[in-house]
Amino acid sequence: MNDRKEDSTDSELTPAMREKHAQLVADIRAHSEAYYQDDAPVVSDAEYDGLFQKLVALEEAHPELRSDGSPTQRVGAAPAQGFDKVQHAVPMLSLGNAFSAEDVGEFLARIRRFLSLDDGEALDIVAEPKIDGLSVSLRYEGGRFVRGATRGDGVEGEDITANLRTIEDIPDALAGAAPDVVEIRGEVYLPKSAFQKLNADQEAARAKVFANPRNAAAGSLRQLDTTVTAKRPLRVFAYTWGELADEVVETQWDFLQQVEEWGFPINPLARVCAGLEDILENYTALSDQRAALDYDIDGVVYKVNRLDYQRRLGFVSRAPRWAIAHKFPAEQATTVLRDIDIQVGGTGSLTPVARLEPVTVGGVVVSNATLHNEDEIARKDVRIGDTVVIQRAGDVIPQVVRAVEEKRPKGSKPYVFPTSCPVCQSEAVRDEDEAVRRCTGGLICPTQTVERLKHFVSRNAFDIEGLGAKHIVAFYEDGLIEGPADIFRLHSHRETLLEREGWGEQSADNLLAAIHERRQIALDRFIYALGIRQVGQATARLLARTYGTLAAWRDAMAAAQDRESEAWMDLLNIDGIGESVANDVLAFLHEEHTGQVLDDLNELLEIEAFEQPESDSELSGKTVVFTGTLERMSRSEAKARAEALGAKVSGSVSGKTDLVVAGPGAGSKAKKAADLGIETIDEDAWIALIGD
Repeated sequence: MNDRKEDSTDSELTPAMREKHAQLVADIRAHSEAYYQDDAPVVSDAEYDGLFQKLVALEEAHPELRSDGSPTQRVGAAPAQGFDKVQHAVPMLSLGNAFSAEDVGEFLARIRRFLSLDDGEALDIVAEPKIDGLSVSLRYEGGRFVRGATRGDGVEGEDITANLRTIEDIPDALAGAAPDVVEIRGEVYLPKSAFQKLNADQEAARAKVFANPRNAAAGSLRQLDTTVTAKRPLRVFAYTWGELADEVVETQWDFLQQVEEWGFPINPLARVCAGLEDILENYTALSDQRAALDYDIDGVVYKVNRLDYQRRLGFVSRAPRWAIAHKFPAEQATTVLRDIDIQVGGTGSLTPVARLEPVTVGGVVVSNATLHNEDEIARKDVRIGDTVVIQRAGDVIPQVVRAVEEKRPKGSKPYVFPTSCPVCQSEAVRDEDEAVRRCTGGLICPTQTVERLKHFVSRNAFDIEGLGAKHIVAFYEDGLIEGPADIFRLHSHRETLLEREGWGEQSADNLLAAIHERRQIALDRFIYALGIRQVGQATARLLARTYGTLAAWRDAMAAAQDRESEAWMDLLNIDGIGESVANDVLAFLHEEHTGQVLDDLNELLEIEAFEQPESDSELSGKTVVFTGTLERMSRSEAKARAEALGAKVSGSVSGKTDLVVAGPGAGSKAKKAADLGIETIDEDAWIALIGD
């Protein structure tokens, strides 16, 4: 108390006070590092708290001493009321997976094909342990940390800056010279040793225990009270970047070294590999070390080392072509299959789910597992009552591997898959070319309606915060919502919401505000949200890019119902959409009530036209067809470059084609282009046109 009185009674800031402040900051940081990073505290908690309170008092008396980098700004902030949304300047994409040496070999082969590299040309790969944590983005402006966010849906995350400031691994300021804007991306994790201590403390306090370190890390980062986060010894490994004002290096490996110079920890087990054999040897070595590490890893991430190659390779859907995650083999366990339930999906698919005697697999208690479809049940001859081997595929999705036949109960019978929907009793049919049996009830099947609504509000669709699966089910059962448009009319049921158990004015208003925020949506997300069979995010984006607006898409699909029409051919000409997908799109739009649902939504929402990539290229907005053999770049790279410049790539020539790029061996497409008077150029002219 004497220190506090002395500091606070003097209104003039003296050099001695500045020196005392600097010493307190240095001491507290050193003690924090000893506690959080080394697990070797050198002072008691009481002594640490005493130093911290002296710093708080000094900064209260002289606010000019307080900065974003002060330990007082890393802990003790007032609890927030929620997390704001943050738009990522550069999307935080996910990775494709490899599960075998063959998958990795094909990954390398794809890269060589795309870049047209000979077998003798070097292709270095950076291999980094895949940390099982939570991805975050850390933005620095003028060298100082200004904002941190979760990955979210890859485009938009949550602002958790205050919580990230409590992590000692994250520097307040970059060491050394750096571009004006630097966005570092990394993985936040909780060490295994810290996880065990945390769960022991939670259990002693009769509080929630966590299933695994990743869940503990995620829960810690999403605390509204930063003092809770500050007590959890979270760590970070930096591994890549998002937005950079200036390029600083030429390789992935050099970037890791630069990041370390700026003050971030990087994984010491990362290395550069040359060729498949080197990659697989490193994978085996990391797998052998896995159990001894003080952090969870679930595989190895491979990235093309040269950044110019990365730029050329670009992205496919929501993942980079130049990186992949090589997952470790799934952990397995044995348990008893108690029953098989049939779940009905949003498109009517009947999926068998194994109900299991609970068992721990890879640190997670599993009581349900997928059986995929009726063919898989028959192939594996899985029966109710069997002892079964289960595994978490990619350490994520539990699945039944096989039945242990020697432990099978006497008198057991093969499972008979139902031929009617377990929900609405409509006939369940299976097309000849499909493994899935589907309910024919359509919108009269309550489960299909509910599943479509769940999909509609899901993360990559409308992403309505606070409107989860349980709320959708409850609102549907109580008649508050019957279709998607009713979600945007819930504001008229505010009083009804307040009468529901567990709902107060704040929770109701928060939900209604979250719904209102989503009245504006991009066309590709809107199409994805509709839940059309075979239309994922990539296909939805193709449709949005091709047709531009909701009205144009609907008009074109109405015309394409005539399979002899030009509109049908235009749909099939979209590079990446085949006849099966096209038929599913048209079938959905031909469903009874679909038009009414779309009209309803169009009145309530602002559905944004698709934004073509910004480009001053003369290709922007044009339709391009590639035919024949390209020798200086692969067809895939040519397509990617065209789309990056704002062009549409079509699979066939029509009157709407603007440009044909013809290589050696061009046949009927080149002839048709000539007949139609469409401009045709060779590969050299194409290279000159795109500026490479």
